[in-house]
Amino acid sequence: MPYFSIIIPCYNAEATIAETLASLHAQSFTDWEAICVDDGSTDATPFLIRKAARDDPRIQLVHNTGKGPSDARNMGALTCASGDLIAFCDADDLWVPGKLRHQRDIFSDRSIDAVFGKIGFFQQAPGDTDVFSTVPHDDLSIDMLLGENPVCTMSNITLRRGVFERSGGFDPAMVHNEDLDWLIRLVGQGARVVGVDTLQTWYRTSPGGLSTDLEAMLAGRTHAIQTAETFGVRPSNRSHAIHHRYLARRALRTAESRAAPLRHALFGLGHSPSGFLLPVRRGVPTLFGALAALLLPRSLRQSLFS
Repeated sequence: MPYFSIIIPCYNAEATIAETLASLHAQSFTDWEAICVDDGSTDATPFLIRKAARDDPRIQLVHNTGKGPSDARNMGALTCASGDLIAFCDADDLWVPGKLRHQRDIFSDRSIDAVFGKIGFFQQAPGDTDVFSTVPHDDLSIDMLLGENPVCTMSNITLRRGVFERSGGFDPAMVHNEDLDWLIRLVGQGARVVGVDTLQTWYRTSPGGLSTDLEAMLAGRTHAIQTAETFGVRPSNRSHAIHHRYLARRALRTAESRAAPLRHALFGLGHSPSGFLLPVRRGVPTLFGALAALLLPRSLRQSLFS
């Protein structure tokens, strides 16, 4: 039985899946299985997974019996996994070589149920940008999640298999923020989720890959707030401000509307000026960017903020 079961939902990922699997093969800790759950790809994704599996029997391909990444993750983790720990990875992200070894050591503390680390964002190759996520010092809380989710991506979380089973898995009916909804339920049920300030995951970004449907994202957050309320938690003014700062930055990157970044900035400042502006390195540039967006041409806005 492997120590880690890595769950990779896949759909038309022929451009990136080989590189993702290579980053798993490069792990210094080798006791793992990778379950690639294909969601009906029409490109070469299944062929590339089978090719990788011929070279590394720890890799296996299964076909999703449902539809969508939530169903794929549930199937992989609840039906196929045999490891003590479940680690999720998307088919276009990469892991640093020491990630699993570091996490193995962290999970020796039996009080810890789940772990996430620092993310580096990249476009073409790891290290081509200098943008990294911020890892909080305290254990993950529901109010943190209702601000700006510090886990950022499912590629950045590992947890004990029994803890995932008790969480009930992901809600396949949700299109946006299904990971946020699941994390709220995970923490609300009492799981201890800790962050480590060590680079563990490379997250692939591109202007075309960013979600531009901010209204749908807000609707997903409304659902997440309803989930939080079932655990007796309502978002603080600070978390509202942090979330609108996040949406303002999203609007700056997608460059679809001149007014949207400033609208979210004003909403955030109205909820909590300190929540929006602090830390200064995040809040102040977002505010100035939202103001500048009113004057800059769309092409220049996108190149500056993407």
